[in-house]
Amino acid sequence: MPAPDSMTCDRLAKLIGTPRAPIVLDVRRAALRSADPRRIASARALDEADIAPDALASLSQGLTGQSVVVACAAGHARSQGVAAWLRQQGVQAEYLEGGHEAWIASGHITHDPTAITARDGQGRSLWVTRSRPKIDRIACPWLIRRFIDPRAVFLFVAPSEVLAVAELFGAAPFDIEGTFWSHRDEGCTFDTILTEFGLSSPALMRLAAIVRGADTARPDLAPECAGLLAASLGLSRMYSDDLAQLDAGMSLYDAFYRWARDATDETHNWPVNSGKQK
Repeated sequence: MPAPDSMTCDRLAKLIGTPRAPIVLDVRRAALRSADPRRIASARALDEADIAPDALASLSQGLTGQSVVVACAAGHARSQGVAAWLRQQGVQAEYLEGGHEAWIASGHITHDPTAITARDGQGRSLWVTRSRPKIDRIACPWLIRRFIDPRAVFLFVAPSEVLAVAELFGAAPFDIEGTFWSHRDEGCTFDTILTEFGLSSPALMRLAAIVRGADTARPDLAPECAGLLAASLGLSRMYSDDLAQLDAGMSLYDAFYRWARDATDETHNWPVNSGKQK
C-alpha cells in the first residue's frame, strides 16, 4: 500500500505520456545525475540552489493547480522534504516511492536530457520548424512535450527562414533536410528523436511505425497509417494557426498513444454481442 503523500513507480508510469501526467521533478544530487544522466520520462532537474526554501517558494507559484511528483535517488529525505515543502506552499506534491533507483529497476521509460541542443533562459528546450505542419511536425512536439520536456517551446516559421530563426534564438531546427533532427535513412524525425533521447517502449515503437508510414507515404507499415494521414491532413485544413493546430494535434496523438499502449487487442462490432468488446 502506498505511503501517504507518495506515488508508486507503476502508477506514475501509467500517467506519463498522457494529459493527466504530473510534473516530475528530479532532485537527485548533481554527482548522481552525472553518473547516470537518464531521467524519468518528462522529468525536470532541480539543482541545489533550486531546492533552497526561497527558491521552492518561488517555484511553487508556477505550480499552482498542478500535481507534482518529486524523485530523488531512493525516495528518502530529499524527495520527501521537497514534496513536503511544496505542499505547505499549497502545491499538490507527492514523492516517488523508491526514487530513481526503483524506476530504473522496474524498467520504466527514461530519456537522456543531454541530447537537448538548445534551451532558453528558463531552461525550456527550444525548437523551430517549417510552418503549416502535417504529420512529423506535430508528432515530434507531442513526443517531446509528453516524454522529454513538457515546457518545450515550438516556433513555426516560413521554410526559407528556419535556419536563420534557429540562429537568432539559439533554437534547434527540426524536420528540416540536412539538419541533425530530421529524417535518417528510412526513418522520419519522430524516429530520430526516439533514438537520440533513448526513448523506448512497446507503445512508442508501435506509434513510431504509424507515424513513419503516414509521413513517408508507406501506408503498408501499419493499418493505422492511412487513418493518421487522413486525420492530420484534416487538421491542417481546419486550422490556419499552427499553434492552434498543434494544440488540437496533441489530443490526436494522445488518442493514438493510448490505443497503442492499452487497446490494440480491442475490437468493435455490431450487434453488441458480436466480437470482443470492452
